Amino acid sequence: MKDFDCIYFVGGGGIGMAALERYFLSKGKKVAAYDRTPSELTAALEAEGVDFAYDENPALIPDYCRDANTTLVVYTPAIPDSHAGLQWFRSHGFEVVKRAKVLGVVTEHSQALCFAGTHGKTTTSSMAAHILEVSGIGSNAFLGGVLRNYGSNFLLSDSSPYSVIEADEFDRSFHHLKPYIAVITSTDADHLDIYGTYENYLESFAHFTELIRPGGALIVHTGLDLKPRIGDEVRCYTYSLSEGDFHAANVRKGNGNIVFDFVTPDGVIADVNLGVPVDINIENAVAAMAACHLANVPADAMKEAIGSFMGPKRRFEFWLKTPNKVVIDDYAHHPDELRASIRSVKSLYPNRRLTVIFQPHLYSRTRDFAPEFAAALSEADELILLPIYPARELPIEGVNSELILKDVKCPNKKIYSKENLLKSIQNLNFEVLLTVGAGDIVNLLPEICEEVKKQQH
Repeated sequence: MKDFDCIYFVGGGGIGMAALERYFLSKGKKVAAYDRTPSELTAALEAEGVDFAYDENPALIPDYCRDANTTLVVYTPAIPDSHAGLQWFRSHGFEVVKRAKVLGVVTEHSQALCFAGTHGKTTTSSMAAHILEVSGIGSNAFLGGVLRNYGSNFLLSDSSPYSVIEADEFDRSFHHLKPYIAVITSTDADHLDIYGTYENYLESFAHFTELIRPGGALIVHTGLDLKPRIGDEVRCYTYSLSEGDFHAANVRKGNGNIVFDFVTPDGVIADVNLGVPVDINIENAVAAMAACHLANVPADAMKEAIGSFMGPKRRFEFWLKTPNKVVIDDYAHHPDELRASIRSVKSLYPNRRLTVIFQPHLYSRTRDFAPEFAAALSEADELILLPIYPARELPIEGVNSELILKDVKCPNKKIYSKENLLKSIQNLNFEVLLTVGAGDIVNLLPEICEEVKKQQH
């Protein structure tokens, strides 16, 4: 891609696009964007210098972005081809590329640490970026969540050789990348609306391993249904919670803390204190530290960083903590993530009543995994289901939240609209409340917490 003066983002309000917008702003480019609705994130981006429009009418494209010789157009796969602005750009000869292609160019010009997997990639990539930042090595990090340590999903370095990339398998986006170190956290079936079969999904990850550059490395979770296809000059390592080339040992829990020893192929880093002390983050930390160990980050910097890591927003984020009531929010939107999230809460609060509010994400995912969702949600003491959040999809006949609810085993279960939920919050007799889902459920949390605080007085 040639050098452009202006970058226009179609679907610019998404978290992945936001990191690229911030990257190009830091390079002195003019940046403009379209998104369907304003949000807290678009407001932050506007304050940083992105010119947003919330209507797809091509007349709203700024004058400085209307020259095909000086403007690059970047779009997300969630935007339909019928989008009026996208059609205008294409019909007027602009270079129009997917977000993933731009990230691919970044990886070609850096030593990229790329984190892939059905789940875990946002937290592990965020941990790795934080480790590099704390160590003083730094990176250009393009992350799928806003890091609470920095208030951003993008970290900038003018001097670091490293980039940190969340490698997204949706729409085969990660096939544009050229990893130096690739981490694969999990390959549980997902996005079957794109891939059709689990075999195609696994093939996509196998192809991703072929893209690792000579001299690089693959770090893969033990026991995956994956046959990597790495080159002769690529090293391969395994990791997990308790076995593999990299793993945790001597895990100690108490007083709300988790401490473990990090085992590597050439030594042990003792007494790593987990900044966000939930069980799933032990394994996430092992993956992130493994990648940074291979990037020659010193042991003391890794320990310090894992201890000070606050996590990305919406990844096991505490919204309220009082002696009687706890409210936690988590982005979990796949059955395995949901089960891990529920079990983590129950492990933290073993004798407290757990109420889960779940907003299913996508009609296709609900259709494909309804029994698995029901099994995971059955581990709650009480369940409230919201209607499906459609995101990029149109409704599918016969697919709704009832498809999950009918198979949930916990005795106290119901479906609420968002409006009815807010009206009924004062009637919820919970001790610990977990809100989960990848849609807009997070927007309900300020009102939920406000109502809970009123009940405390």
